[in-house]
Amino acid sequence: MKFGLAGLKFAGQRTLRRQATPGKRDNGGVLNILLVTFPFFALVLAGFVAARRGLLPLDAIPGLNGFVLYFALPCMLYRFGASTPLAQLLDASVFFTYLFCALVLVGFVVATSLNRRIGWNDAAFGALVAAFPNTGFMGVPLLVALLGSAAAGPTIVAIVVDMVVTSSLCIALSRLDTAGEHGFQKAGRDALRGVLRNPMPWAILLGGVSSAVQLQLPAPLMNTVGLLADAASPVALFTIGAVLARSQMRAATLGAAPIPRRDYLPVVGVKLLLHPLLVWLVGASAIQLGVPLDRFALTVMVLVAALPSASNVSLLAEKFGADNGRIARIILVSTATAFFSFSLAVAWMT
Repeated sequence: MKFGLAGLKFAGQRTLRRQATPGKRDNGGVLNILLVTFPFFALVLAGFVAARRGLLPLDAIPGLNGFVLYFALPCMLYRFGASTPLAQLLDASVFFTYLFCALVLVGFVVATSLNRRIGWNDAAFGALVAAFPNTGFMGVPLLVALLGSAAAGPTIVAIVVDMVVTSSLCIALSRLDTAGEHGFQKAGRDALRGVLRNPMPWAILLGGVSSAVQLQLPAPLMNTVGLLADAASPVALFTIGAVLARSQMRAATLGAAPIPRRDYLPVVGVKLLLHPLLVWLVGASAIQLGVPLDRFALTVMVLVAALPSASNVSLLAEKFGADNGRIARIILVSTATAFFSFSLAVAWMT
């Protein structure tokens, strides 16, 4: 995987260099980008087919998820964090620009979703699935392959915003339906507890500390971290597909009524179109106003926003009693559509 990722990274950077000259966009640019993005989405499809065909038992999916979440992905984030200059990990311009866009998007989706059929619980998780890209499982390796290791810093900042602020806010909003102030406070505590138990923020923190003090792990330990980090991308992408297949199969087994398209297609459009456009508009305006936001960092943030919805939102929706069929459908459609929309976003931004 290390060799493969290096090859994809070279191809992606070569594509960006070809497109860097204004007015001389390579006619094959989108095709070249698809050559980089295709393996990532192909692994998602492989996981989906494996679960649907019974090649991967559904009972094995939690084990794959646990391996990625508690072992492989933290090692990958630690390695990127430790090799990224601390100034990039603490970039306030990136943090507050991305945070502002996330808050605007959450407010917009909640306000436009609430109706007689969709209450606070479903509206809040619809907002979360619209504002929370699949940055950890898909975005970090994909953006590094396309843009180089410098993309890791802004991407990690976006992960922190989504895991700590956006998720906690949406979980708290979801409780407004039922238990009033007490439920809101309990949801806030549950969300905070979930953040503290999530190994990814701790891996980012440890990576940042290592970067700050120039700490180098002993070679045997670093090689172990490297092996787990190299496994993160393929296993995570395969697991995304398996999780999506499992959600679809469970919905069919329960015999749930068909979900109206108006309940999920607009949210998919918000995720794949409005979110990256909002980040670009806000970031470009901030630069014009003199905010020290690097244009490369803005490109990375826009592409983070253009990623499909995070697959773990389905697990949160199930835990808090939201309409998980609707959330799973949003994730599935956004992931399938993003193969084309994300590649177009890369071509547009580069």
